[in-house]
Amino acid sequence: MQIDYGPLKTLLETEDITEVMVNSWNKVFVEHRGMLVETSVRFVDTRQLEELIYSLLSFDKKNINTARCFDGVLSSGYRYNITLPPMSPKGPTLTIRKFNVKNFLLEDLVKSNFITEKASHFLKAAIEGRLSIVISGGTGSGKTSFLNTLGSLISPDQRIVSIEDVAELKLNHPNWLALQSVREGPQPVSVRDCLINSLRMRPDRIIVGECRKDETFEMLQAMNTGHDGSMTTIHGNSPVDCLSRMESLVQFCGVDLPLKQVRYQMSQAIDLIIQIRRKANGQREISEIWELTGMSNDIISRSAIFERNKAGDLVATGYVPDVLAKINAERPILHSSFFEPKPAPKKTG
Repeated sequence: MQIDYGPLKTLLETEDITEVMVNSWNKVFVEHRGMLVETSVRFVDTRQLEELIYSLLSFDKKNINTARCFDGVLSSGYRYNITLPPMSPKGPTLTIRKFNVKNFLLEDLVKSNFITEKASHFLKAAIEGRLSIVISGGTGSGKTSFLNTLGSLISPDQRIVSIEDVAELKLNHPNWLALQSVREGPQPVSVRDCLINSLRMRPDRIIVGECRKDETFEMLQAMNTGHDGSMTTIHGNSPVDCLSRMESLVQFCGVDLPLKQVRYQMSQAIDLIIQIRRKANGQREISEIWELTGMSNDIISRSAIFERNKAGDLVATGYVPDVLAKINAERPILHSSFFEPKPAPKKTG
């Protein structure tokens, strides 16, 4: 079945456009190079928009009689969200997020100032040293894209099982098995179900596209029980926000543990938090990289390894992380001197 995208066809084919947002038949916005822009694109009327929406739902075998909102993936691999009245009382809406078909290498991200060369060397070593990583960031900050980048650095002699609600990961890896939740039908399967099952599939590493429900506790358990080097993303506007959200998700899933024990589990499971942000001009960047170092009283101890300075550069703070021993466990990769901050330029005149 060939879908006619009508007036959206050109927008979907434009490389610099990463998201298309149809608020109504005559109001279409896009994210262009990180900035939201209203376009001059219009449908003929509401009926033309509805025909496109019903075509998408039919292609994806969705039953419009069962719900008023839908998530899915187009044949192109792009993710869509649809709402229908009365959930959206002014009419149907359509949002299409265009994920990069190409996996960006760390070298590509260095060139765009998403990350510095020194920080990229550290993250390569972190992947090789099997550090467990949480990528934190706001909506549309690039968490999943960066998870793709890091996941593709995993050694080909290791087995990866990834778990997602909607398929977005495109790992460049020979031994990668993808699991996906099933929302509809007589036998729904949750992300948590997938995660529990993945433990029986002999994974070396588990990658969860995003922790946002009751799978969070199982992810922490997996990281704590022999699946070093596993990774996930979580919605958070700062590393502190990331930890608070993770605490809440664990508590909401019904696990009967005191808060101190939840925090202890987190401190033992997670080695690094990588914070990503999208700046006002639309540019995405890593703003800081933290190490979790255990517990101090009832608080998770943490230290910044890299952070943005006043000039906007992602630089080493001078802190030598405890995980350096883990990185160098099998062979020397990084020396403690690697983390020495770059001296400030001398003033002249």
